[in-house]
Formats: sequence, C-alpha cells, structure tokens
Amino acid sequence: MELTWFSIIILICSGIIVGFINTLAGGGTVISMSVFMYFGLPPLVANGTNRVAIVFQNLTAVSYFQKNKFIDWQKVLHLGIPIVLGSLTGAGIAGYISNQWFQYIFAAAVILFGISMLLNPNRYIHERTDLVNRKITLWQYLIYFLLGIYGGFVHVGIGYLLLAVLVLSNGYDLLKANVLKSVLILCYVPFSLSIYAIQGNVCWSFGLVHAIGNMIGAGLAARLAVKKGAAFIRYIVLILIVIVILQMFGLITPKYDNFKFENFIYNLEKFIAIV
Repeated sequence: MELTWFSIIILICSGIIVGFINTLAGGGTVISMSVFMYFGLPPLVANGTNRVAIVFQNLTAVSYFQKNKFIDWQKVLHLGIPIVLGSLTGAGIAGYISNQWFQYIFAAAVILFGISMLLNPNRYIHERTDLVNRKITLWQYLIYFLLGIYGGFVHVGIGYLLLAVLVLSNGYDLLKANVLKSVLILCYVPFSLSIYAIQGNVCWSFGLVHAIGNMIGAGLAARLAVKKGAAFIRYIVLILIVIVILQMFGLITPKYDNFKFENFIYNLEKFIAIV
C-alpha cells in the first residue's frame, strides 16, 4: 500500500485519538483497525500493523511514568514473563483459529468490569496494600498467561482486561494499574509484532506513520493520568466501557461493514481534493 498526504493526515489524527484512549483505558484498537482496513489492509495485516503503533505508544507512556517513578519493576518482572509467553502463543495461532470465542470472553469481562466499578468504586480508587504486597500466586501466573494469549491474538480491549485483573486481583488503584498495564503491553507487543512480521502480516509504512499520532496521544494521556489521579481515570474508563457495550449490542456502528467512517473519509477526501 502506498502512502499519500491524505492517508498520512488521517493516520496521524486517528493515532492521536487511539493513543489517548489506549493509555487511559483501552479499546482504541477498534479505531486503528477501521482506519487500516479502509485504506485496504486485510484484517490480519491490519491486526499486525496496529502493533507497530502500540509499541511506540506505550514506550512514550512508560517513559513518562518512569520519569515520575510510578513503575513497580519487580512486579513487572513477575507478571511480564507469563504474559510474554502467552502473547507468543496467541500470535502464533492468530492465522489459524477464529477469534469469535475470544470476543465472547472479552464481552463478558468488560460487562462484569463495568458492573464492578459501579458497585464498588472505592476498590478502584484506593490501593489495597495487602494484595499489592502479596506474592504472585500460580492462579495469577495462569491468568496473565491467558491474557497474553488474548493480547497476542486479538489485542482489541486488552487494556480493560489488564486493568480489571490488576485492580481486582493485585490490589492496585486505577492510576498504578494503568501504569503497569502500559508496561506489560510494552513487554509483550514487540514479541507478537515479530511473529506477525515474520509471517508477512505487517505494513510498516502505515504502522510507523500511525505511531506518530499514537505517541502524541499517549503523552497527553499519561500527563493527564498523573495529574488527575485514579478517580478521574475511573470516570473515563466507565464512559469508554459504556461505548464498548453499546458497540457489542450493535447500537453504535459495531461492525466494519456498516461503519460510517468510510463515508466520512470519502467526503473528506473529496473536500481536500477540491481545496
């Protein structure tokens, strides 16, 4: 696929939105996939290409969080190993297995996550030191391995799943959970990206241009998260969860075939050509 000035502008602008959403919560990959597929990338290639921008997006966020000393590297080491191994497994099977059952898992997890945030909001705002200081259990290693499989295979919405586990199982508040989420995604995405690249399912030009916007959005979101804290992040996550649930039930452009983005881009392209 060849880049034009029009496609570059769209990729960067959408990247800013995606980077911002992904850093504060998750789900921005739906936008990335829609953009890539509009420009002609097959779904599997779009899935692989999206990981290029995700690497740079999370590298930007993690750099800012590290600068402000928010990262628990010891916990990252323990949780990063199973999630990396899982992502290699997920990326390896991506071209052979339907992702439908992964979508069911994601749908159930997001709905339960949202209900939990409404019923017990303090759990997401205040850290539970007893859980944070507890040693990682075998069950937690297994959970992060399974999350790695999902991330390596589908990736869409992995941010919500990681936030839920980091808060409910590991005891972090939403701010620190967001920090660890970004670090863990940065740990595994380069490995899954490598597998997609080896299989020839990455369009580097589109991914790198999209990454410019992702980095800008991630930088803005990381600064906002540190400044506003866990309570602010909770409201953002709740809003985005509502949007995701509406998409799941087909109430707002849930599928690529009836997504209105294509009409918008077509009209915008004609306007730019006239100007």
